[in-house]
Amino acid sequence: MSIAKPIQKFCIVCGSPTEFKIPEGDNKERAVCTVCGHIHYQNPKVVSGCILEWDDKIVLCKRATEPRSGYWTLPAGFLENNETVAEGALRETLEEANAKSDSIKLFYMCDLRHISQIYMMYHGKLLDGKYSPGPESEEVELFSESEIPWDDIAFTVIENTLRLYYEDKKKGNFSIHFDTIDPR
Repeated sequence: MSIAKPIQKFCIVCGSPTEFKIPEGDNKERAVCTVCGHIHYQNPKVVSGCILEWDDKIVLCKRATEPRSGYWTLPAGFLENNETVAEGALRETLEEANAKSDSIKLFYMCDLRHISQIYMMYHGKLLDGKYSPGPESEEVELFSESEIPWDDIAFTVIENTLRLYYEDKKKGNFSIHFDTIDPR
């Protein structure tokens, strides 16, 4: 599988142009500065989020931003530097749904190789039943399984997360799930 051509057209160290080549001692093409030799690595992005339960329902957010504005998702987003994956999941849940939990557990990890993302979704209880839209959400609602707007779920990875959640819930035992989504 080939790596995508570099987004880094100019060196972040000296400002000179980069070229796409295999650096000495490496085995993959990378963006390399033509003057100072700095290697610009491209790495996957980690997305973390939460399935939060309250009274046999879960929190979903209607996206107010692209991509997929107007579609429903679990509260989730890109991990920031200097935070754990669980901290990122809780932060994103607070930012998008003004929702909190004091105890979450890893539920689902999914590689999305085609877009260089890794999703890590957690499961827990909504603290105090409180939620409201944050700046990236048009609406935030609690849904029972029969109320989930399946045709309006924003992303396949979120749909997969929800289906696994309801399968585990029916069994009465939540497991940690691993998957890869690669439509190629």
